[in-house]
Amino acid sequence: MAFATRRFVRAASSSSAAATAAAKKLIVKHVTVIGGGLMGAGIAQVAAASGHTVVLVDQSEEILKKSTKGIEESLKRVTKKKFADKPEAGTEFIEKTLKNLTTSTDAVAVVHSTDLVIEAVVENQEIKKELFKRLDKFAPEHTIFASNTSSLQITQLANSTTRQDRFGGLHFFNPVPVMKLVEVIKTPMTSQKTFESLVDFSKTVGKSPVSCKDTPGFIVNRLLVPYMMEAVRLFERGDASKEDIDVAMKLGAGYPMGPFELLDYVGLDTSKYIIDGWHSLEPNNPLFAPSPLLNKLVEEKKLGKKTGEGFYKYK
Repeated sequence: MAFATRRFVRAASSSSAAATAAAKKLIVKHVTVIGGGLMGAGIAQVAAASGHTVVLVDQSEEILKKSTKGIEESLKRVTKKKFADKPEAGTEFIEKTLKNLTTSTDAVAVVHSTDLVIEAVVENQEIKKELFKRLDKFAPEHTIFASNTSSLQITQLANSTTRQDRFGGLHFFNPVPVMKLVEVIKTPMTSQKTFESLVDFSKTVGKSPVSCKDTPGFIVNRLLVPYMMEAVRLFERGDASKEDIDVAMKLGAGYPMGPFELLDYVGLDTSKYIIDGWHSLEPNNPLFAPSPLLNKLVEEKKLGKKTGEGFYKYK
Protein backbone atom coordinates (compact mmCIF):
# COMPACT_ATOMS: atom_id res chain seq x y z
CA MET A 1 0.00 0.00 0.00
CA ALA A 2 2.83 2.35 0.95
CA PHE A 3 4.64 1.50 -2.30
CA ALA A 4 1.53 2.26 -4.33
CA THR A 5 1.09 5.55 -2.49
CA ARG A 6 4.72 6.56 -3.19
CA ARG A 7 4.27 5.65 -6.87
CA PHE A 8 1.10 7.78 -7.03
CA VAL A 9 2.87 10.71 -5.38
CA ARG A 10 5.78 10.46 -7.84
CA ALA A 11 3.37 10.32 -10.78
CA ALA A 12 1.43 13.31 -9.48
CA SER A 13 4.66 15.22 -8.90
CA SER A 14 5.86 14.41 -12.41
CA SER A 15 2.53 15.54 -13.88
CA SER A 16 2.69 18.77 -11.87
CA ALA A 17 6.24 19.44 -13.04
CA ALA A 18 5.20 18.94 -16.67
CA ALA A 19 2.29 21.33 -16.22
CA THR A 20 4.60 23.91 -14.63
CA ALA A 21 7.07 23.58 -17.51
CA ALA A 22 4.27 23.98 -20.04
CA ALA A 23 3.12 27.15 -18.29
CA LYS A 24 6.57 28.76 -18.39
CA LYS A 25 7.08 31.49 -20.95
CA LEU A 26 9.43 30.80 -23.83
CA ILE A 27 12.88 32.34 -23.72
CA VAL A 28 13.58 33.35 -27.31
CA LYS A 29 17.07 32.47 -28.53
CA HIS A 30 16.61 31.76 -32.24
CA VAL A 31 14.77 34.29 -34.41
CA THR A 32 13.66 34.10 -38.03
CA VAL A 33 12.77 37.41 -39.70
CA ILE A 34 10.80 37.16 -42.94
CA GLY A 35 11.33 40.20 -45.16
CA GLY A 36 14.62 41.94 -45.92
CA GLY A 37 13.28 45.48 -46.35
CA LEU A 38 13.99 48.39 -44.03
CA MET A 39 11.81 47.03 -41.22
CA GLY A 40 12.89 43.40 -41.50
CA ALA A 41 16.58 44.27 -41.73
CA GLY A 42 16.25 46.63 -38.76
CA ILE A 43 14.54 43.96 -36.65
CA ALA A 44 17.20 41.41 -37.64
CA GLN A 45 19.93 43.89 -36.67
CA VAL A 46 18.67 44.64 -33.16
CA ALA A 47 17.97 40.95 -32.51
CA ALA A 48 21.47 39.92 -33.63
CA ALA A 49 23.07 42.80 -31.71
CA SER A 50 21.40 41.60 -28.51
CA GLY A 51 22.86 38.10 -28.81
CA HIS A 52 20.08 36.22 -30.61
CA THR A 53 20.81 33.80 -33.43
CA VAL A 54 19.02 35.36 -36.41
CA VAL A 55 18.13 34.23 -39.91
CA LEU A 56 16.93 36.94 -42.30
CA VAL A 57 14.79 35.59 -45.14
CA ASP A 58 13.77 37.11 -48.47
CA GLN A 59 13.04 35.97 -52.01
CA SER A 60 16.43 36.60 -53.60
CA GLU A 61 20.13 36.72 -52.75
CA GLU A 62 20.28 40.18 -54.34
CA ILE A 63 17.78 41.58 -51.84
CA LEU A 64 19.56 39.88 -48.95
CA LYS A 65 22.96 41.26 -50.01
CA LYS A 66 21.45 44.75 -50.05
CA SER A 67 19.87 44.11 -46.63
CA THR A 68 23.17 42.89 -45.16
CA LYS A 69 25.04 45.89 -46.53
CA GLY A 70 22.41 48.19 -45.01
CA ILE A 71 22.78 46.45 -41.65
CA GLU A 72 26.57 46.84 -41.75
CA GLU A 73 26.26 50.56 -42.50
CA SER A 74 23.70 50.96 -39.72
CA LEU A 75 25.96 49.16 -37.25
CA LYS A 76 28.82 51.51 -38.13
CA ARG A 77 26.61 54.50 -37.33
CA VAL A 78 25.59 52.88 -34.03
CA THR A 79 29.20 52.18 -32.99
CA LYS A 80 30.30 55.76 -33.73
CA LYS A 81 27.95 56.91 -30.97
CA LYS A 82 28.04 53.90 -28.66
CA PHE A 83 31.80 53.32 -28.78
CA ALA A 84 33.07 56.81 -29.58
CA ASP A 85 36.05 56.44 -27.24
CA LYS A 86 36.57 52.71 -27.83
CA PRO A 87 36.91 52.03 -31.58
CA GLU A 88 38.25 48.51 -30.98
CA ALA A 89 35.18 47.63 -28.91
CA GLY A 90 33.03 49.02 -31.71
CA THR A 91 34.71 46.81 -34.29
CA GLU A 92 34.26 43.79 -32.02
CA PHE A 93 30.57 44.66 -31.57
CA ILE A 94 30.00 44.78 -35.33
CA GLU A 95 31.82 41.49 -35.90
CA LYS A 96 29.91 39.75 -33.10
CA THR A 97 26.56 41.04 -34.37
CA LEU A 98 27.21 39.95 -37.96
CA LYS A 99 28.35 36.55 -36.70
CA ASN A 100 24.89 36.09 -35.15
CA LEU A 101 23.22 36.84 -38.48
CA THR A 102 22.74 34.56 -41.49
CA THR A 103 20.48 34.85 -44.53
CA SER A 104 18.33 32.46 -46.52
CA THR A 105 15.90 32.41 -49.43
CA ASP A 106 14.10 29.34 -48.07
CA ALA A 107 11.80 30.18 -45.17
CA VAL A 108 10.52 26.63 -44.81
CA ALA A 109 14.03 25.25 -44.41
CA VAL A 110 15.00 27.59 -41.57
CA VAL A 111 11.88 27.72 -39.40
CA HIS A 112 12.28 24.15 -38.17
CA SER A 113 14.73 25.29 -35.47
CA THR A 114 13.43 28.74 -34.56
CA ASP A 115 11.75 30.05 -31.42
CA LEU A 116 10.20 33.15 -32.96
CA VAL A 117 9.12 34.03 -36.49
CA ILE A 118 8.68 37.75 -37.16
CA GLU A 119 6.99 38.62 -40.44
CA ALA A 120 7.83 41.96 -42.05
CA VAL A 121 6.71 41.55 -45.66
CA VAL A 122 4.50 43.75 -47.83
CA GLU A 123 1.38 45.12 -46.09
CA ASN A 124 -1.02 42.76 -47.84
CA GLN A 125 -3.28 40.54 -45.76
CA GLU A 126 -3.57 37.67 -48.24
CA ILE A 127 0.19 37.47 -48.79
CA LYS A 128 0.82 37.45 -45.04
CA LYS A 129 -1.88 34.84 -44.38
CA GLU A 130 -0.52 32.54 -47.07
CA LEU A 131 2.99 32.89 -45.64
CA PHE A 132 1.92 32.06 -42.09
CA LYS A 133 -0.26 29.17 -43.27
CA ARG A 134 2.71 27.62 -45.07
CA LEU A 135 5.23 28.13 -42.26
CA ASP A 136 2.78 26.79 -39.68
CA LYS A 137 3.21 23.32 -41.18
CA PHE A 138 6.98 23.29 -40.67
CA ALA A 139 7.69 25.32 -37.53
CA PRO A 140 8.02 23.46 -34.18
CA GLU A 141 5.07 23.40 -31.83
CA HIS A 142 6.71 25.83 -29.38
CA THR A 143 7.50 28.45 -32.05
CA ILE A 144 5.76 31.80 -31.67
CA PHE A 145 4.56 33.65 -34.77
CA ALA A 146 4.43 37.46 -34.79
CA SER A 147 3.59 40.07 -37.42
CA ASN A 148 5.11 43.53 -37.70
CA THR A 149 2.00 44.82 -39.47
CA SER A 150 1.07 48.40 -38.69
CA SER A 151 -2.56 48.28 -39.79
CA LEU A 152 -3.90 44.76 -40.35
CA GLN A 153 -5.78 42.72 -37.75
CA ILE A 154 -3.52 40.23 -36.00
CA THR A 155 -6.52 37.96 -35.34
CA GLN A 156 -7.15 37.51 -39.06
CA LEU A 157 -3.51 36.54 -39.62
CA ALA A 158 -3.51 34.17 -36.64
CA ASN A 159 -6.60 32.40 -37.97
CA SER A 160 -4.59 31.24 -40.98
CA THR A 161 -2.59 29.00 -38.62
CA THR A 162 -3.22 26.28 -36.03
CA ARG A 163 -1.29 28.19 -33.37
CA GLN A 164 -3.63 31.07 -32.51
CA ASP A 165 -2.47 30.88 -28.88
CA ARG A 166 1.16 31.29 -30.00
CA PHE A 167 0.51 34.26 -32.27
CA GLY A 168 0.78 37.98 -31.55
CA GLY A 169 1.84 41.32 -32.96
CA LEU A 170 5.27 42.93 -32.64
CA HIS A 171 5.01 46.37 -34.22
CA PHE A 172 8.44 47.99 -34.44
CA PHE A 173 8.96 51.55 -35.67
CA ASN A 174 11.19 52.92 -38.41
CA PRO A 175 14.16 53.21 -38.16
CA VAL A 176 14.20 50.14 -35.92
CA PRO A 177 17.75 50.56 -34.49
CA VAL A 178 16.84 54.08 -33.31
CA MET A 179 13.17 53.98 -32.32
CA LYS A 180 12.67 52.63 -28.80
CA LEU A 181 9.01 51.64 -28.98
CA VAL A 182 7.48 48.24 -29.74
CA GLU A 183 3.73 47.66 -29.63
CA VAL A 184 2.99 44.12 -28.40
CA ILE A 185 -0.44 43.06 -29.62
CA LYS A 186 -2.47 40.42 -27.83
CA THR A 187 -5.46 38.89 -29.61
CA PRO A 188 -8.31 37.21 -27.71
CA MET A 189 -6.58 33.86 -28.44
CA THR A 190 -2.99 34.83 -27.56
CA SER A 191 -1.91 32.98 -24.43
CA GLN A 192 -0.50 34.89 -21.47
CA LYS A 193 2.70 32.84 -21.82
CA THR A 194 3.10 33.94 -25.44
CA PHE A 195 2.35 37.57 -24.59
CA GLU A 196 4.95 37.59 -21.80
CA SER A 197 7.52 35.98 -24.09
CA LEU A 198 6.99 38.72 -26.69
CA VAL A 199 7.26 41.44 -24.04
CA ASP A 200 10.48 39.91 -22.71
CA PHE A 201 11.93 39.61 -26.21
CA SER A 202 11.15 43.28 -26.87
CA LYS A 203 13.01 44.28 -23.71
CA THR A 204 15.95 42.02 -24.56
CA VAL A 205 16.48 43.80 -27.90
CA GLY A 206 16.57 47.13 -26.06
CA LYS A 207 13.04 48.36 -26.72
CA SER A 208 10.29 49.71 -24.48
CA PRO A 209 7.19 47.57 -25.06
CA VAL A 210 3.62 48.78 -24.67
CA SER A 211 0.65 46.44 -24.90
CA CYS A 212 -2.56 46.85 -26.86
CA LYS A 213 -5.57 44.81 -27.90
CA ASP A 214 -6.07 43.91 -31.54
CA THR A 215 -7.74 47.18 -32.52
CA PRO A 216 -7.22 49.01 -35.88
CA GLY A 217 -3.84 50.76 -35.87
CA PHE A 218 -3.07 49.65 -32.31
CA ILE A 219 -2.01 52.75 -30.31
CA VAL A 220 0.31 54.95 -32.35
CA ASN A 221 -1.21 54.63 -35.82
CA ARG A 222 -4.75 54.67 -34.44
CA LEU A 223 -4.02 58.20 -33.21
CA LEU A 224 -1.50 59.26 -35.85
CA VAL A 225 -3.24 58.29 -39.11
CA PRO A 226 -6.56 60.07 -38.35
CA TYR A 227 -4.51 63.12 -37.29
CA MET A 228 -2.69 63.16 -40.64
CA MET A 229 -5.93 62.60 -42.54
CA GLU A 230 -7.62 65.47 -40.70
CA ALA A 231 -4.69 67.71 -41.71
CA VAL A 232 -5.33 66.75 -45.36
CA ARG A 233 -9.04 67.56 -44.98
CA LEU A 234 -8.14 70.92 -43.42
CA PHE A 235 -6.00 71.65 -46.48
CA GLU A 236 -8.65 70.29 -48.91
CA ARG A 237 -11.25 72.69 -47.49
CA GLY A 238 -8.88 75.60 -48.00
CA ASP A 239 -8.80 76.45 -44.28
CA ALA A 240 -4.98 76.65 -44.23
CA SER A 241 -2.00 75.92 -46.47
CA LYS A 242 -0.07 72.69 -46.00
CA GLU A 243 3.03 74.74 -45.18
CA ASP A 244 1.26 76.64 -42.39
CA ILE A 245 -0.29 73.45 -41.03
CA ASP A 246 3.16 71.84 -40.83
CA VAL A 247 4.70 74.89 -39.15
CA ALA A 248 1.79 75.11 -36.70
CA MET A 249 2.15 71.50 -35.55
CA LYS A 250 5.93 71.73 -35.26
CA LEU A 251 6.04 75.02 -33.36
CA GLY A 252 2.69 74.79 -31.57
CA ALA A 253 2.59 71.09 -30.67
CA GLY A 254 6.33 70.40 -30.63
CA TYR A 255 6.16 67.67 -33.29
CA PRO A 256 9.45 66.97 -35.12
CA MET A 257 7.58 66.86 -38.45
CA GLY A 258 4.38 68.42 -39.67
CA PRO A 259 1.60 66.06 -40.88
CA PHE A 260 2.33 66.62 -44.58
CA GLU A 261 6.05 66.12 -44.11
CA LEU A 262 5.27 62.92 -42.21
CA LEU A 263 2.87 61.69 -44.88
CA ASP A 264 5.58 62.16 -47.52
CA TYR A 265 8.09 60.37 -45.29
CA VAL A 266 5.80 57.40 -44.59
CA GLY A 267 4.63 57.16 -48.20
CA LEU A 268 1.26 58.32 -49.50
CA ASP A 269 0.50 54.85 -50.87
CA THR A 270 1.07 53.32 -47.44
CA SER A 271 -1.17 55.89 -45.78
CA LYS A 272 -3.89 55.34 -48.39
CA TYR A 273 -3.69 51.57 -47.95
CA ILE A 274 -4.13 51.91 -44.19
CA ILE A 275 -7.07 54.32 -44.33
CA ASP A 276 -8.79 52.31 -47.09
CA GLY A 277 -8.51 49.17 -44.98
CA TRP A 278 -9.94 50.84 -41.91
CA HIS A 279 -12.72 52.45 -43.96
CA SER A 280 -13.78 49.02 -45.22
CA LEU A 281 -13.96 47.80 -41.60
CA GLU A 282 -15.85 50.84 -40.30
CA PRO A 283 -17.38 52.68 -43.29
CA ASN A 284 -19.45 55.00 -41.08
CA ASN A 285 -16.50 56.20 -38.99
CA PRO A 286 -15.68 59.77 -40.18
CA LEU A 287 -12.10 59.42 -38.91
CA PHE A 288 -11.55 56.69 -41.49
CA ALA A 289 -13.05 58.56 -44.47
CA PRO A 290 -10.84 58.47 -47.62
CA SER A 291 -9.36 61.68 -49.02
CA PRO A 292 -9.93 62.62 -52.70
CA LEU A 293 -6.64 64.57 -52.73
CA LEU A 294 -4.63 61.69 -51.28
CA ASN A 295 -6.23 59.29 -53.76
CA LYS A 296 -5.38 61.64 -56.65
CA LEU A 297 -1.70 61.94 -55.64
CA VAL A 298 -1.34 58.17 -55.31
CA GLU A 299 -2.99 57.65 -58.69
CA GLU A 300 -0.44 60.07 -60.17
CA LYS A 301 2.37 58.03 -58.53
CA LYS A 302 3.33 60.99 -56.35
CA LEU A 303 4.01 58.89 -53.27
CA GLY A 304 6.27 61.17 -51.24
CA LYS A 305 10.02 61.27 -50.71
CA LYS A 306 10.61 57.86 -52.28
CA THR A 307 9.34 59.10 -55.68
CA GLY A 308 10.61 62.68 -55.40
CA GLU A 309 7.18 64.22 -55.03
CA GLY A 310 4.14 63.94 -52.77
CA PHE A 311 2.62 66.89 -51.02
CA TYR A 312 6.07 68.50 -51.49
CA LYS A 313 8.76 68.15 -54.17
CA TYR A 314 12.16 66.69 -53.32
CA LYS A 315 15.47 66.78 -55.12
